[in-house]
Amino acid sequence: MATNTQQSQFHDYLPLMADKLGGDGLIEEMCKGFQLLMDHEKGVITFDSLKKNASVLGLQDLSDGDLMSMLNEGDFDRDGVLNQMEFYVLMFRLSPDLMEQSEFLLQEALEQEFDNHF
Repeated sequence: MATNTQQSQFHDYLPLMADKLGGDGLIEEMCKGFQLLMDHEKGVITFDSLKKNASVLGLQDLSDGDLMSMLNEGDFDRDGVLNQMEFYVLMFRLSPDLMEQSEFLLQEALEQEFDNHF
């Protein structure tokens, strides 16, 4: 029985992006990612739109089952698609290092919002 010794390496660039862009810049880039993956007629990420655009993310080798699992992982309201907020939450959950930094990013965003209003 042949085994596949080649393993996919996942590189978590979200923490690096957060450091370089700050909270607002990271959200802006995540918004661009959502726009790239979404079905433009429906305004959400569907299985078909994810499959169609998977190669942009370097995920062209994932099976339909893997893509469906990704979609299901973030689909909190169980409507079969990812809205923008579900996508953001999923991206943060998939980034362990960023989860550790999330308190800092939240504080930074709150301070910027406070400074803008006063």
